[in-house]
Amino acid sequence: MPYEKTLADFDFSYQPGINQGTIEDLGSLRFTQENQNILFIGTSGVGKTHLATAIGIEGCKQGISTQFIRCSDLINKLQTAQVQGRSEEVLRRYARFQILIIDEIGYLPIESVGAKLFFQLIERRYERKSTIITTNIPLSKWGNTFSDKMLANAILDRLVHHAKVIRITGRSYRMKDHLIEKKDNSGPDLSGFSSQNKERSSETL
Repeated sequence: MPYEKTLADFDFSYQPGINQGTIEDLGSLRFTQENQNILFIGTSGVGKTHLATAIGIEGCKQGISTQFIRCSDLINKLQTAQVQGRSEEVLRRYARFQILIIDEIGYLPIESVGAKLFFQLIERRYERKSTIITTNIPLSKWGNTFSDKMLANAILDRLVHHAKVIRITGRSYRMKDHLIEKKDNSGPDLSGFSSQNKERSSETL
């Protein structure tokens, strides 16, 4: 996992658009019993990776085989394995995890070879294992990321068929501290002063 995060650490009050009950149900890992997938969709910084990681850590605690990998790293590993004649071995490795978390789909374009290998992996996991996806782009734009709209549709067809799709439209957590700091440094609020009071304050100074 990229870091240790739990669902208890997640600030649901900062993202009121998320149904806390739905997320807590996912944390129970019941979705793995039906080999369901989870898709977290939202802009950068809204907590997609936090939630995916927290669910993955819970899976580890319960003895469920779980793997976290960023999409760009996964594509690189699959393409390298193909060049080395080991694609079957690597595809089997990633297909066997009960929970596979693929993080950050959409941040970098995926060329044709990588897209085809990615499809093979999703096909092997379809209705057999659970895959958790985080992405910053709408599903309708996946054709641009995978450089092949038909292939992107085939991937989505398998991912979404048995899936919980969680769309997060809130603010970025990464900007939270910055906004607080900006507010603290904004100086005193003089909006309630009359012009006469302001003049007197100036004279006093």
